[in-house]
Amino acid sequence: MGRFHRHEDGTVHDHEHEHEHGDHSHYGTGAQRVEVLESIFAENDLLAEANRKAFDSCGVRAVNLMSSPGAGKTTILQATLDELAGDFAIGVIEGDIATDLDAAKLAGRGAQISLLNTGNGFGGECHLDAPMVDRALRGLDLPALDLVVIENVGNLVCPAEFDVGEHAKAMVYSVTEGEDKPLKYPVMFRSVDVVLLNKIDLVPHLDADVDTYIEHVRRVNAAAEILPVSARTGAGMAAWFGWLRRFAETPPA
Repeated sequence: MGRFHRHEDGTVHDHEHEHEHGDHSHYGTGAQRVEVLESIFAENDLLAEANRKAFDSCGVRAVNLMSSPGAGKTTILQATLDELAGDFAIGVIEGDIATDLDAAKLAGRGAQISLLNTGNGFGGECHLDAPMVDRALRGLDLPALDLVVIENVGNLVCPAEFDVGEHAKAMVYSVTEGEDKPLKYPVMFRSVDVVLLNKIDLVPHLDADVDTYIEHVRRVNAAAEILPVSARTGAGMAAWFGWLRRFAETPPA
């Protein structure tokens, strides 16, 4: 999947053409691959809409939480469940390539958990797609829930390209990743509604300037809310909890 990406108008581009200078013998194969990818995206989007209708019919709001590996999604989700599970009935779709380590960290915090390992029958995909989420929903009592958080596989590229039926996209971006990531990986940053700039407690120990991180996010996404937080110390987390409360309380369209 890394050689393909989907533009905002829905078209699929094959990077293979860029590397076959002067050799037109593979262009047919490339075109066929693009057609296949377009078909995959189209089928995904149909099922994503079905997932969204399932959420809406049950009065459930769904957010797709994305990040690179190690940015702090699960730690933030732990704190989120500790704060909000008493006020909202929350379900979590826990996406990972392998293991139940993150799901185990979330257990016992008042949420329904549906584990989805992409290495089990899904080819070890580096992202969740709508069919995977459809399967994971069968592990949740959806009518009993108010909010579903879909913790996507840790990856800064592919997850942003797949609509899984969510109503909003959020991402965790750690200061330890470097200020350049919004510029190097604009697709994800451009797609999200809120960015949690995590691990700000480490700023005094790093060559990091929070204003520069925010400026680089703004270059690719002028509309997203940017919330500097520390999942470890709790700094700034009230703003995230507030955003999520407002989101959960918004009636389905």
